[in-house]
Amino acid sequence: MRSVRRVLLQLLLLLALAAGPGGGGAAAAEQGALPAKKLRMAYAGGPLLKFQIWRVFEEYMRVISQRYPDIRIEGENYLPQPIYRHIASFLSVFKLVLIGLIIVGKDPFAFFGMQAPSIWQWGQENKVYACMMVFFLSNMIENQCMSTGAFEITLNDVPVWSKLESGHLPSMQQLVQILDNEMKLNVHMESMPHHRS
Repeated sequence: MRSVRRVLLQLLLLLALAAGPGGGGAAAAEQGALPAKKLRMAYAGGPLLKFQIWRVFEEYMRVISQRYPDIRIEGENYLPQPIYRHIASFLSVFKLVLIGLIIVGKDPFAFFGMQAPSIWQWGQENKVYACMMVFFLSNMIENQCMSTGAFEITLNDVPVWSKLESGHLPSMQQLVQILDNEMKLNVHMESMPHHRS
C-alpha cells in the first residue's frame, strides 16, 4: 500500500511540475493567460521581421539573415483566441483537481447527492491508470485549444504573409521575393523628398 501511495505522490509531483512554468501543455495555456508574456528571440538591429511560428523560424532566419544582415528577426508564438486560452487554462486546473480527487479517493458526486458513475468507480480501483488517462486526455485537448496553425510574418509591424489567410506556408523563394519588394519599396519611400504643407 505504501508503494502505491509513493507512486501516486511521485505522479502528482510530476504533474505539478508539468503544469508549472516551462512545462508541458499547461505552460502554453499559462503563457496565454499572462498579458504580453511571449517567447522571443531577437537578432541584430535594423528593420524588424517577425515570424510567428517556431518550427520553420530557424531555417528561414538563417537564409534571411545571410541575405539581409541588417534585418532584426524575432520569433514568437501566435496566441489563439482568448476563449480557447481560457478553456485551456480551465482544463489545466481541472485536471489537477480531478487527479487530486482520484488520488485522495474523495467522491465529488456524494457532495452533490448523486450516485458515482461507473467510470469514477473504475478510477478509484485503478488510480494510476485513471490519473494517466486524465492527464493525457486533458493535455491533448489543451494543446488542441492552444494550436492555431498560424505562420504570420510582419516587416516593421506591417503584415507581409499570413498562413491563416493564404492557407499555406510561403516557399523560401516567395518570401525572398516579398522581402525584396518590401525593401525596395522602403528604400524608394525613404529617398523621396518630403513635401511640407
